[in-house]
Amino acid sequence: MAVSSYENSAEASSMVRLVMDLRKNIEGKHVLLVEDIVDTGRTMQFLSELLRARKPRSVKTCALVRKPDRAAVDAEVDYLGFEIPDVWVVGYGLDFGEGDRTLPYIAAMKADP
Repeated sequence: MAVSSYENSAEASSMVRLVMDLRKNIEGKHVLLVEDIVDTGRTMQFLSELLRARKPRSVKTCALVRKPDRAAVDAEVDYLGFEIPDVWVVGYGLDFGEGDRTLPYIAAMKADP
């Protein structure tokens, strides 16, 4: 699946858009929804509700990092790596303008002077 909640800016929009749907039926299957980062929680909530409507046997959620200070909705995360403050992070697949995605660690971006 692919979704988008960013519209060419560093701020998340309030809408989540489904870009590419599943290619297989998940009815009766166990589903693990994996996210890199839970920022506002809107994407995780949107996907969880969408997947549950398709009648899987179970849906569990997993995220590498979560920013609790940015939460706009109460998105459940069953398996969480760790929580971080409200900073922009890069590395391990997290990017800034498509850059720094391949760093072998997670780092906070410096704020502009």
